[in-house]
Amino acid sequence: MAPRKILMLHGYAQSATILQKRMGAVRKACKGVELVFVDAPHILSPADIAESFNTAEELGASEASDADPALAPRAWWRTDAQRTKTIGVEASFEMMRDILSKDHYDGVFGFSQGACFAAWLAALSYLELIRSPRPKLERPETFPSFLIDGKSPHPPFAFCVAVAGFKPSSPLSNSIFLDGYSTPTLHVIGRNDVIVVEERAKTLLAVSINMRVEYHDGGAATFEMCPGMIVSALMQLLGHFVPSKANWRAFFRDYLLKAPAEDVPSPSLSTGSQPASGTSTPVTVNT
Repeated sequence: MAPRKILMLHGYAQSATILQKRMGAVRKACKGVELVFVDAPHILSPADIAESFNTAEELGASEASDADPALAPRAWWRTDAQRTKTIGVEASFEMMRDILSKDHYDGVFGFSQGACFAAWLAALSYLELIRSPRPKLERPETFPSFLIDGKSPHPPFAFCVAVAGFKPSSPLSNSIFLDGYSTPTLHVIGRNDVIVVEERAKTLLAVSINMRVEYHDGGAATFEMCPGMIVSALMQLLGHFVPSKANWRAFFRDYLLKAPAEDVPSPSLSTGSQPASGTSTPVTVNT
């Protein structure tokens, strides 16, 4: 039986390589799952990162470097100072259209800005499933560059995972999420995340109709960059990362193998000497 294939989307100022290495422990645990990490099309300048009001370290991209193309800081879109625009996102949709048209992915997994983009892709593909007996997007004039001959390049994803996600503020984002989206989505929120705080994370929950929410406390994650090397202790304090304690590794493995099945125990229910860093909590969303 072929392994499940998951599309992996990195965060702002990261790259496919950076996220892949930061998730090294999770990747090793996910036997039977193929994780396909993809680079966003936009390479960021130091000025771009400065305009985000965060440093590369705070954004989870302390390894970013112009000297190594694999570590060049990237983004799915740039934004303005008011964070009301998604500048250049059309290029990301066009790139993703070509990727999705060539292969099949069971699900999509995104971190931070990549989680937003993952939710967009899930929403676009699911609209096709529920709105028409003949597959087509509900509002193709809003995102024509994503289509091939007027149709979505990929069937609906079975599930979406959004770690530290949020709903971007832009006309395009509002159009895609106009009626919410129903793709089964696992939202992972850091209680101590100072980059995507809980209030901001709930903006994505507000448009997610079929959701599961898990919390992690942060403060004890490690990121594997090369054998025997642990980096970015600052991120442990900021809470902005993909959790990778033993209980979370087991949870992600089981969820990615079974999703969207609902019988995967919460990481907060893990037993053993290591305390759990996640909690499945009912969420109240103001709409």
